[in-house]
Amino acid sequence: MPVKHGHRYRERNPFRSFWMGGYECTDQLNNSGQRVDLLTATQHLERLEADYSHLAAFGIRTVREGIRWSQVERSPGRYDFSVVKTMMDCGLKMGVQQIWDICHFGYPDDLSPLHPRFADRFESLCKAFARFYLNCKFDEPLIVTPINEVSFISWLGGEAAGTVPYCTHQGWQVKYGLMRAYIKGTAALLEADPRTRILTTEPLVNIVPPINATEEQILQAQADHELQFQSLDMLSGRICPELGGKPEYLDILGFNYYYNNQWVLGLQEFLPWANEMEDERWLPLSSLLKEAHVRYSRPIALTETSHPGEDRPHWIRFVAAECATAISMDIPFWGICLYPIIDRPDWDNLWYWHHSGLWDAVVQENGIINRTLNRPYAVALQESRKVIEEAIKQRPVPGIFNRVVTGFKRMLRRMAGE
Repeated sequence: MPVKHGHRYRERNPFRSFWMGGYECTDQLNNSGQRVDLLTATQHLERLEADYSHLAAFGIRTVREGIRWSQVERSPGRYDFSVVKTMMDCGLKMGVQQIWDICHFGYPDDLSPLHPRFADRFESLCKAFARFYLNCKFDEPLIVTPINEVSFISWLGGEAAGTVPYCTHQGWQVKYGLMRAYIKGTAALLEADPRTRILTTEPLVNIVPPINATEEQILQAQADHELQFQSLDMLSGRICPELGGKPEYLDILGFNYYYNNQWVLGLQEFLPWANEMEDERWLPLSSLLKEAHVRYSRPIALTETSHPGEDRPHWIRFVAAECATAISMDIPFWGICLYPIIDRPDWDNLWYWHHSGLWDAVVQENGIINRTLNRPYAVALQESRKVIEEAIKQRPVPGIFNRVVTGFKRMLRRMAGE
C-alpha cells in the first residue's frame, strides 16, 4: 500500500469506470418543510435494473447512490437496510459498482446538525452500515461519502434557512456540527474495515472581486474563496483539531462543479462558464483542480457535474477538455460523475424538472415516468469519452524518475550496511 507524506494515501484507483452515473438521492426537508425523496420521485427504486442496464452503452460501471438516513433509521438506533440490500443485490446482478452516500442532505425528523446527539447518532449509523456491508460479504471494500457537500448544506440550512435547521447567520455552527459527525463517522467506518475508501464531495468554486474592486474587496474575495476548503481542513485536522480530524481521513477528494460555480463577491452575478468575454477573473476548471491537488496531494474525482437544458452537450465537452488538461498536468484524476444521470425534479418545486440528465424524465398522465435519452448529450458524451481516453494514454508516468532514484539510493544504503 503506497503511502505519501505519511498519510493513508493510496495510489490505486478503486473505481470500475472513469465515467460514473449519479442518482439524485436527497431526502431532506425542503424550504416548505416537506420531506422529499428523490429516489422515489424519479422512480429509480422501481426501475433499478432498467436504469443500470442503460449505462453499459456509455461505459459506465460505477454509480453514486444514497442510503437515505431519514428512511433507514426507523427510530433512534434501530435501522432497516432492506431497501439498500435490494439496491446492492441489483448492482451485483448488473455488474455495477455502487458508491454510497450515508447522509445526502436529509436527517431523521428528530435531528439537526445543532442537536447535541447529532454526531453520536451519525456515528452509530456509520457503525451499523459498516457491519451491514461487511455481512453482505462483497468482494470489494466499501466506497462511501459520509456526508455530502458539507459546505453547501451548511449554507443552505445555516444561512439561507432553506432546510433543517432553518437558520440564518449560523452557517459556521451548522458546519461545525456536521463535521463533528463526519469525523466520528469516518473513524467508525475505518475501524470497522480499514479497507474502506472515503470519498469527499465538496463544491469546487471560484469567488472573485467585482470589477474596479477596492483592496478590501479583493482581500475578502480571497478569504471567501479559501473557505471552500474549510470542511476538508477540518476533516484532516488542519483546523479545529479538537474535532479529531486526521490527515489520513482525506482519501479521495471528490469535487462538485456546475456552470454557476464561479461568482462575484457580494453580487448575484455569475461568471459565464464558457468565458466568452475572456474575463481575467475566470479560472479554468483544470486550474481549480490543480489548486486542490497542490493543497492536499490526494487523488481527485469530479463527483457531480451537469448543465440544464440545451447546453448539456456543450457543457460535457467543456468539462472533458478541462479534465483532460488536468490529467496532462500529472494530477491523479480518477473519474467524472454525471449528476444527475437521469433527470430530477426541483427539491422546492417537485413539479419542475431540471432537464439536466443524460435521460430526460417524461411524466405520463398515469404517473409513470418514461426515460428519454437526450441524443445531443449522448453524442457529446461519446466524443468526450474519446477525449479522456486519449489524455490517459498520453499522461506522464507519475513520479517515475523520483521512484527510480529513491530505489537506487535505498539499494546503495543496503549495500553499505546502513
